[in-house]
Amino acid sequence: MRHQRKRHKLGRGKGHRASTLAALSSALIKHKRIRTTVPKAKALRPFVEPLITRSKEDTPHNRRQVFRHLRSKEAVSELFNEVAVQVGDRPGGYTRIVKLGMRAGDGAELAMIELVDYNDVQPETGGGRSRSRTRRGSGKGRRRRKRGGTQAETQEAQPTTTTTEVEDQSVTPDDAMKAGAATEAVETPVDDAQAEPVQERTEDAPQGIEPEAADEAQEATEAAAAEEPEAAADEPEATDEDDKKDS
Repeated sequence: MRHQRKRHKLGRGKGHRASTLAALSSALIKHKRIRTTVPKAKALRPFVEPLITRSKEDTPHNRRQVFRHLRSKEAVSELFNEVAVQVGDRPGGYTRIVKLGMRAGDGAELAMIELVDYNDVQPETGGGRSRSRTRRGSGKGRRRRKRGGTQAETQEAQPTTTTTEVEDQSVTPDDAMKAGAATEAVETPVDDAQAEPVQERTEDAPQGIEPEAADEAQEATEAAAAEEPEAAADEPEATDEDDKKDS
């Protein structure tokens, strides 16, 4: 029977699969973080974590056993000299897999596998879980979105009037005119030196005429009024005889 023989085949034979995992493990140890597909990341985790556990005890035998899987002297030195020190007393779980979504070219599901001790902050994932919807409910939701949302959403979308807006609407035009007149009446004080002399206008001056023209017109009327009594004095007074002749 083939019990507990299920593994990540990766579409490769035994030798090809071992070479692929060795290359991925060496890259992970050197760069502390790599991006690959989800099946490869899941196959890499049970392959590289036992090697990290073995590196905690630096002995020639352990180095030979690790080299048998990694096949890279640089990766073995990096693992025993640096990664083992950073891992410390962690009992396991040295790696973390974060899904990044689909690849644009072939639609493969990508993932990032990294060493936990070199990054304490988990990055944001590309694919989030969407809420499960039934076929009947999803159709209603689409129709509601086309119509402009549900009743609660439309109520939230409508602007709410504040107290200040209500107070502004309650002001009548007469009150606004009074308020405007009051504001116009209040003026800032002006110094006597800066103040310009204001020419007084006469009462007889018509509207729309400048003060100088109004003064000239007033003088002309006064002169005409003064000449009328003199002309009346030059004329002879009418006597009773003249009246009889006229009659």
